Amino acid sequence: MLGDMIATRDSYGNALVELGKEHDNLVVLDADLAEATKTIKFRNAFPDRHIDCGIAEANMMGIAAGMSTAGFVPFASSFAMFAAGRAFEQVRNAIGYPKLNVKIGATHAGISVGEDGATHQCNEDIALMRTIPGMVVINPADDVEARAAVKAAFEYYGPCYLRFGRLAVPTINDEATYKFEIGKGVELRKGTDLTIIATGLPVSESLKAAEMLEADGISAQVINIHTIKPLDKDIVIEAAKSTGRIFTVEEHSIIGGLGSAVSECVAENHPVKVTRIGVKDVFGESGPAKELLKKYELDAEGIYKQVKAAL
Repeated sequence: MLGDMIATRDSYGNALVELGKEHDNLVVLDADLAEATKTIKFRNAFPDRHIDCGIAEANMMGIAAGMSTAGFVPFASSFAMFAAGRAFEQVRNAIGYPKLNVKIGATHAGISVGEDGATHQCNEDIALMRTIPGMVVINPADDVEARAAVKAAFEYYGPCYLRFGRLAVPTINDEATYKFEIGKGVELRKGTDLTIIATGLPVSESLKAAEMLEADGISAQVINIHTIKPLDKDIVIEAAKSTGRIFTVEEHSIIGGLGSAVSECVAENHPVKVTRIGVKDVFGESGPAKELLKKYELDAEGIYKQVKAAL
């Protein structure tokens, strides 16, 4: 059963506050977007450990890199378009190359940014961050997972990219029993006919789509891949072997993201047909988030239709 609707950007802000209470070396950097990224929650709680770097994302990454060498654990925060896009060179050369202990909190990812339009709807960030050697890439599906991911990123030593959304999504995990482990996928639903491997916002929609498929007599396994890099190859290969048919679902370009990662894994280890569901090599557009998800067929009905059409 799906639970409360919470945006993972809110989860990010809440998790930072909780961690800040326990760790004096946690610092948060922002680029004039604290209210939007929800790091304002941390600023209100720990004003001395929050740095607003202004509209200068590349510089913010350099500041975070420097602070990490002085024993701090910095979370550099901005929209995905700016954190992964505008500041790519600094993330690559100042953080990735020297393997520094910097966490990048990227909010407002994907087309669900909504009315801000194509310039702010980053559907390429996972692809960009995957290419940086040693960069961990995490895309949580709900509030419980997002807060756990922030904690895991803090405890992990090395560069880490965390992707969060603007739109509220249903809670699918039980906090009392949920365990987050970097690089480990989670089977949410068993199935025998096909496997849906999803990440981020579409995970809950994929579960709904699986129920729709079940009504048609199709048994769909659903796997949540919260860590796209390093990818849980074992769970992907096992799915390829057990159902023989894979669909990937992501609120991201089908080029370079989860679909590409899964396809690479399957091609090298146990070739089966993979259909990538996501943003199909186009830019987004301005509009209400839910309407955009419907138009780009990333809601439950759209996922269901695409799976049915491909079978």
